Amino acid sequence: MDLDALRHGDFSKLGEAVTDWEQMTKKLADLQKDAENNLKAQADKAKWKGVNATVSREFISKTAAEFADAHTQADSITKILSDTRGELIGYRTQLNDAIRRATEQNLTVVDTGCGTFTVAGNTRPDWASDPSGKTGVTDQKVVDAFCKEIEGILTKATQSDTSAAEALKLLVDQAKYGFTDASYADRDEAAKAVAAAKKLAEMAKKPADMSLDDITAFNRTMAKYHDDPLFAEQFASRLGAKGTLRFWTEMTYTHAGARGSELDTMKDLQSNLSMTLATASFSDSDAMRDWKKDLLAETNTNFCADKSPNPIGALGSQVISSLMRQGQYDTEFLDDYREKLFKQDRGAGESNTDDLWVKGYDATDLVFGDGNGRDPLEGLFDGLSHNPEAAEHAFESKSDLDHMLGTTKFTDRGGSLGRALEAAVTGVANGDYTSSAPPHSAAQVQIMANIMNAVAQPHGGADLVSKGMGDSFGNMAASYMPEISRALGSSNATVFLTNSGAPEGLEPADATRFLSAVSVDPEGRAGIIVGEGVYTSGLLDAHLSDPSLFDGPRDKVLADIGRNAGIIEGIVAHSVADEKVQAIVDGEKNYNDALHKKGDFVKTWLGTGVGYGSVSLFPETRLGSATGAAVGGFAGGVIGLAVDRLLEGQELDGARDGALYASAKDLYASRDSVNQQTQSSVEDALKRHHVDLPRDGSTDTIRNAVNDGWNDASEFLSRSKERPSGQE
Repeated sequence: MDLDALRHGDFSKLGEAVTDWEQMTKKLADLQKDAENNLKAQADKAKWKGVNATVSREFISKTAAEFADAHTQADSITKILSDTRGELIGYRTQLNDAIRRATEQNLTVVDTGCGTFTVAGNTRPDWASDPSGKTGVTDQKVVDAFCKEIEGILTKATQSDTSAAEALKLLVDQAKYGFTDASYADRDEAAKAVAAAKKLAEMAKKPADMSLDDITAFNRTMAKYHDDPLFAEQFASRLGAKGTLRFWTEMTYTHAGARGSELDTMKDLQSNLSMTLATASFSDSDAMRDWKKDLLAETNTNFCADKSPNPIGALGSQVISSLMRQGQYDTEFLDDYREKLFKQDRGAGESNTDDLWVKGYDATDLVFGDGNGRDPLEGLFDGLSHNPEAAEHAFESKSDLDHMLGTTKFTDRGGSLGRALEAAVTGVANGDYTSSAPPHSAAQVQIMANIMNAVAQPHGGADLVSKGMGDSFGNMAASYMPEISRALGSSNATVFLTNSGAPEGLEPADATRFLSAVSVDPEGRAGIIVGEGVYTSGLLDAHLSDPSLFDGPRDKVLADIGRNAGIIEGIVAHSVADEKVQAIVDGEKNYNDALHKKGDFVKTWLGTGVGYGSVSLFPETRLGSATGAAVGGFAGGVIGLAVDRLLEGQELDGARDGALYASAKDLYASRDSVNQQTQSSVEDALKRHHVDLPRDGSTDTIRNAVNDGWNDASEFLSRSKERPSGQE
């Protein structure tokens, strides 16, 4: 920065820009609030049908999100401009003060252009006659001191100006269309993020020079900034696509077989690098568009560590997939990458897919943890599990879904596939227990129907549950209790409240066989039991608090809900008894552990005020308040009490000769447990909402309905699948 530019700088126009941006930020804040509280909230409540259920709802959600991003970006720009203006005014004050003090010592400071200046002593003709010869003689140390001081001020002013300009440009470049969600409190915060990215990118270009201490320091910085958009974009784009793949290839080769603290360090590096690249993938700058394009072009390139004696290293797809296990990647990028990998995987056929990715790569280990990363579909599925939108896109094609399910017989990708499917049909990212589940779209229900159909196939479909997907299938069943209830319920389907885009989208026979197959898995069974318990108690709470939800007598509501509980839990109990898994002690322990785990998760969800599935399971009532989790919080809610009783009453009891369902006697004990659970939820709801219904009559209605449903469950199973002789 030129000395005169700072010395005589007029920052009034910059001040006007700050004021304009402050006003813009306030207006955008109002628009954001309006979009979220009115536009999106109304869209979430609306009962969309047809194309509107997907296209219009999605458009409105994205529009509301754009308003939020616009406000965030405007706020960041305002703060950076304001901070920079304040800093430059401060530097101008410091400069003028230094020049004033120099003048007082007979020194002249002159701008010589291009950021240079001189400090020299003043001279006058009369000084030449001074007998001492000292008048006008300047001490060089004083001159040097002023030069150093002024140079320091100009350097800091230049840094403030250029870093602000760079940060502002990078912010704008993040999104080709729309806005970025990058948020910064001031110029210094943004500048530090960019500087850190530049430093780490230079380090990553020379992985062989990085000691374990260097990697530890690298980790600390990346852990701090991996969610920062400017940091992530600058790191990835400066390293380049090929450089990124080479870096991780070298790291995994150099630290192969790591143990102890070294292993922990490398696990942290993999996680931090994954989340950084995921954040970077959302950037739409020219550099990042090139990065993503180049990365896709390298999927079949052989990457081999420099010092490796083996000429066969790892495919680019194997490397990048091993870095997708953490973080949420951009939907468009995942769509492009998934399409390419799916095409290759389908080309190999179901039985040869393991050979396609593993054969010839025996020495490759790209994951510091479970597995070895040789199957790139595993990492891709984990990436999809963190992005429900991309996961839904991935499995909209039934042929792709059937192929991927079929490959689980010959690979170890079942667990990661299950998590991706769960995200696709629930709309909730894996590991996110604080967000409310969106209403199921018609497309999601269709995917769920296709999954159920695959599991329901008579020759081997049920085997899918044992391929690491039982837990996810159970969670999916819990989320789809409204649709399952309508598929198995009576003609009064409206009793089973839902905001689903396709409430009658599931086939009864497929739903029955699906529940039966998943029940054999302890974690899957726990998901079904908890989901049914939560939904039943929520329905009772809703209907008894708001009679307008069903046009008919309350006895009919109680009977339909009780029968449904009997059917679903009856299918579970009969299926477990049929398979005789109750005799396995390990299965008992696994079920108990899974039940408590899922019950604790439900408590966590309810405690947040949103609850898992709170939208998809419990729509708002006509009275205007959300039922279930959102009514009065968890502590005194009907659902919360139901979960507590569920964990106490449904848990398999090892003291009773192995398990709750070990014999016909215990089978009926299970029926009595469902009966008691449902009756207690009715009593809780009646008490909570001060509803005047005869207690004995309500109890009798529930008991008879549950028993009817229990008997119907056995009949459903007998009609839909072959069962062991003697089972009814």
